[in-house]
Amino acid sequence: MNFKDGKPPSSNTKGGSGGGENQGEKDDVSLYGTPKEEIGPGISEAKAGFMRNQLEALFQPSDNKLAMKLFGSKKALMKERIRQKAAGHWIIHPCSKFRFYWDLLMLLVLVTNLIVLPVAISFFNDDLSARWIAFNCLSDTLFLLDIVVNFRTGIMQQDNSEQVILDPKEIARTYIRTWFFLDLLSSIPFDYIFLIFNQGYGDNYQLLHAGRALRILRFAKMLSLLRLLRLSRLVRYVSQWEEVYMHNLASLTQSTGPLSYLFEFCGESFALKFFNMAGVFMKIFNLICMMLLIGHWSGCLQFLVPMLQGFPPNSWVAINELETAHWFNQYSWALFKAMSHMLCIGYGRFPPQSLTDMWLTLLSMISGATCYALFLGHTTNLIQSLDSSRRQYREKLKQVEEYMAYRKLHRELRTRITDYFEHRYQGKFFDEEMILGELSERLREDVINYNCRSLVASVPFFANADPNFVNDVVTKLKYEVFQPGDVIIKEGTLGTKMYFIQEGIVDIVMGNGEVATSLSDGSYFGEICLLTNARRVASVRAETYCNLFSLSVEHFNAVLDLYPLMRRTMESIAAERLNKIGKNPSLVSNREDLQTDLKTVSLLLQSAQSDSDDSNKGAPLTMGGHLSVARGMPRPKSESCFPRMDLGFQDSSAPGSMHRSETFYQATSLPNTEQVFQSMFQA
Repeated sequence: MNFKDGKPPSSNTKGGSGGGENQGEKDDVSLYGTPKEEIGPGISEAKAGFMRNQLEALFQPSDNKLAMKLFGSKKALMKERIRQKAAGHWIIHPCSKFRFYWDLLMLLVLVTNLIVLPVAISFFNDDLSARWIAFNCLSDTLFLLDIVVNFRTGIMQQDNSEQVILDPKEIARTYIRTWFFLDLLSSIPFDYIFLIFNQGYGDNYQLLHAGRALRILRFAKMLSLLRLLRLSRLVRYVSQWEEVYMHNLASLTQSTGPLSYLFEFCGESFALKFFNMAGVFMKIFNLICMMLLIGHWSGCLQFLVPMLQGFPPNSWVAINELETAHWFNQYSWALFKAMSHMLCIGYGRFPPQSLTDMWLTLLSMISGATCYALFLGHTTNLIQSLDSSRRQYREKLKQVEEYMAYRKLHRELRTRITDYFEHRYQGKFFDEEMILGELSERLREDVINYNCRSLVASVPFFANADPNFVNDVVTKLKYEVFQPGDVIIKEGTLGTKMYFIQEGIVDIVMGNGEVATSLSDGSYFGEICLLTNARRVASVRAETYCNLFSLSVEHFNAVLDLYPLMRRTMESIAAERLNKIGKNPSLVSNREDLQTDLKTVSLLLQSAQSDSDDSNKGAPLTMGGHLSVARGMPRPKSESCFPRMDLGFQDSSAPGSMHRSETFYQATSLPNTEQVFQSMFQA
């Protein structure tokens, strides 16, 4: 036999007691030589702590869309969890998973009670059946448990929803002041308590009549304000689910599952409209369900009152011979009578014959007219909100028509204005400037870049340009629409804009009416005057409907000052266009030189004016100041703008003329401003 460490296990030679001790040591060691884990109070306490932690996690605010909307960030959510844990054990946060599923369960039980209880109270006489007792006991138990849960659930403040009340004493005080007594009165089974106390005091016949009298209490229980509050809570949760649903709509459009085939087949725009319509029709469906529920209550009430009166001969139940009919037949005729009153289409099969029937009919008509008006109002608002932009467009077009009628515009001009609005807005009106102004700067740039993506893709000039330059230009563009025959640019006018063509065709028209060329999608025009600061050299006329983007001269110069290379590129293209239409291309090439020369002359004139002021004060007038300023100025790139001219006075040590030689900056005197600019522009 092989033994560990090459030695056999030692035997005990001291008798039975020693053997017992050795056996106890073996029992305390596991198979791998480690002490065995004892199953005792420690392990049970650990398991209990684990279960307690799991339950506490259910009571804490969960990381869902509702909690993120309420607290804003995950860090704030973690702080709320710490605050909820510090509030004490078994405090339930209103945004927790437990509260969400508990509210869902209570809403299902509530809806079941709102439907079943009126039918059972009005059309069934047996209150002691096992199924009915079990249903009532289960419902009452859940409503009593709901009271306990409400005492341990945090309360959202109406004025500040981000601050949740988690103090148990404050929760109890708030709940007792609001809905506690109504919840308690509607949850205690008074009918069964009454039956228990009366078991030894009468026979079954008395018990039957006692149960019938208590049906009114059960019906009042159905109408308790707490139930209506839970219905409003359902509406609130539905609206929150709709917001989460709309928030996740973008991710659904990008899904790779079965929905992707729907978007590909129907188109993204149609799918988005479908989801929006689904949300609107869901709200309309909720209104219809509420109206049907009120009609259900009214129908049960129509049968309950004659039943409590013992079905008098002139009641509608006795006239229709429904006293002993099946309960479904009774309910059907009662519902038909109630809905006829509510929709104001008649009195049912027979008009009211008794005073009681008349008052019930009047009550049904008033409640029905109110519900019908609310239903129509909500439905109209929902349908209008389904396409608010189209409604705003119709209102805008109506205002334009009233304006044209007020100004008595002729028919042709009215037609052009109407056509412009139809093409410009395409049946939808948005205040795009206001919408973009409310966005952050980065988000606004992303939206504008997306809107101008087709323009950037179609303009060859943007294809090879710096992306930053393209972004700066695109964010400063303004959308404009021109109709066929509109003169976009008129020859001889000062240039204040350049244009990029997104869609349409324009003609370049010379002064003699000849069309020099035509431009279409992706082209641009009007940049020559912005580069030369001169007047328009040709007219531009819209041949078709044109969707253009304009860039003002201020934005144009601001962008090109940041990108001088792009200025050179545009100058070369402008020179080619001038040459093509028979104009002097040097107008563009001399533009930058002229600007530099003007800056130089301006500084020299400022220096001369300063020296003139000093001479008036008695200081000697010398050319030292002129020469120091002139030598610090940038040399003009084109001296052709400065012809040779005689100067008014000269320094004795320097020539008295300004010319294009290397001695340009050695001028000894300066004329006045009018003489300098007159000589420049005569050249």
